[in-house]
Amino acid sequence: MIGHKFLIHFAFSLSVSLFFCQMALAQVPPGYYNGTDDLYGQALQQALHNIIKNHQPRTYSDLWGDFMSTDRKSNNKVWDMYSDRPGGSPAYEFTFSADQCGNYNGEGDCYNREHSFPASWFNDGYPMYSDLFQIIPTDGYVNNRRSNFPFGEVGQSDWTSTNGSRLGNSATPGYNGTVFEPIDDYKGDLARNILYMAVRYYNEDGSWPGSDMTDGAEPRTWARKLLLNWHASDPVSTKEVQRNNAVYVLQQNRNPFIDHPEFAEQIWGENAGINNQSPTYGIALFPNPASGQVTIVYENNSTATMNLSLVITNITGQTVMSAEITGNPYVLNFNKSIKSGIYLVLISSGQLPVYRSILIKQ
Repeated sequence: MIGHKFLIHFAFSLSVSLFFCQMALAQVPPGYYNGTDDLYGQALQQALHNIIKNHQPRTYSDLWGDFMSTDRKSNNKVWDMYSDRPGGSPAYEFTFSADQCGNYNGEGDCYNREHSFPASWFNDGYPMYSDLFQIIPTDGYVNNRRSNFPFGEVGQSDWTSTNGSRLGNSATPGYNGTVFEPIDDYKGDLARNILYMAVRYYNEDGSWPGSDMTDGAEPRTWARKLLLNWHASDPVSTKEVQRNNAVYVLQQNRNPFIDHPEFAEQIWGENAGINNQSPTYGIALFPNPASGQVTIVYENNSTATMNLSLVITNITGQTVMSAEITGNPYVLNFNKSIKSGIYLVLISSGQLPVYRSILIKQ
């Protein structure tokens, strides 16, 4: 006779196996971003909107269970960016289900569902209200202190959380109201949440009241500069890649700024208004994943002189390798600082980024 404990263990193992099978299928589908080559500014924003719109909406109550696959730490605790301390020990951690809010009187009491793009900015409408790409599990008390204030960089703090997130007067150029500043390790994550909203709901935000940070879904000028800075200074992490894949399983759409970080600059950066006469490059990097070396091949569709440079950074934003690309194809041999892990590859022509990719080193 099969024991009760065996059946429970078998059911759990089966559910975990099924989840990881789904995750294996959740990588960027071939051709997902077709039609985005050589686009900039609003043309690229519209093209990305067309790709990621019409996702499969979740109900608001679904999110409690969804967080178990999208925001689970390696120790099976809730990954709360408002209390986590990467590389250190947080003051507290939450257990899924058992620590759902509920009432709270202070930090560490419970976790709830934080709209990183506050619901009042879009009149509590759907499907925005339950869009997993901008909703994250966070400490209920810290969530309440953040309220619907914009993200920004704080000058004088009025309040500081146990992990160093701060609330206070803005020191961000262009805005002097109250802002909420997360710790540096998660500024890029939250910036990419906001940029996702600007693309997913592009031209669908006519009735949104907006905020001091956004005009509808679109970041205001001061916020755009801040978000691009956070996006660059805190590059895409393994956590975000895994979360992007997990949300794709549930919603059937992706955050383009995690898959292609270069899209942010191509839409809102200083070179977003580049004209069609500028040189464009068809660039491929292989193999990926790689072990000892990668090969880079490229094409140039103009008569402009080739002048390409490459920079590889780790997930903390530190440069681990750089080179001038000479020859076509160009073979890059990894130096000893390139250990197994996930890296970002940036190829530029002069000051203009022309290719960006995630590289997995085996």
